[in-house]
Amino acid sequence: MTFELALWYEPEPISKEDARDRYRKAELPPEISAALAAALPGATVDGALVSAPDEATDEVGNAAFAFAREHGLVCYDARRHLIHNREPLGAYRDVQLHTGDGVVAHDPDLNLVNDVLETLSAENPFMALVVYGSHFIQVSPGYEVDFKEDGVIRSTSTTDREQVRRMVLLYLVGDRSFLDAHEWTVRG
Repeated sequence: MTFELALWYEPEPISKEDARDRYRKAELPPEISAALAAALPGATVDGALVSAPDEATDEVGNAAFAFAREHGLVCYDARRHLIHNREPLGAYRDVQLHTGDGVVAHDPDLNLVNDVLETLSAENPFMALVVYGSHFIQVSPGYEVDFKEDGVIRSTSTTDREQVRRMVLLYLVGDRSFLDAHEWTVRG
């Protein structure tokens, strides 16, 4: 079995639904397609479409997300139904998105983060946003949330997905008001 990605230029952010409808028609200039093929060993690149065997999903997918960011392209992961847009970005450059099902995206757009929150499950047991050496927020199903800054880890939980969404998006835009809006257990 194989998985598919597509990379292309969009002037504005698009939804994952629009990406699903457009990705098979995506096009790239030949020189960008050749650079993409060189950046993704182990993958088959046909214009803007990328396919790879299941065992290469994480490696190829993460390299494709990085390539898209570097070249100002969107990247649609058809299997996970996720679109990585160029914008809107949060307050932190060099933030990394990590998921329990293997996604690693540098400088993820806010909509990608929002969409990943919807995928939390036994197959994707966590989502973390990390600014290495500084701070992170991590969410697990059930909605357990851990936030670390200045060597202190705070933990809280809720059953309200919208509260978790607000916490994560506030974190990404540099607003720490979510810390005052919830009760936290402090460790460290």
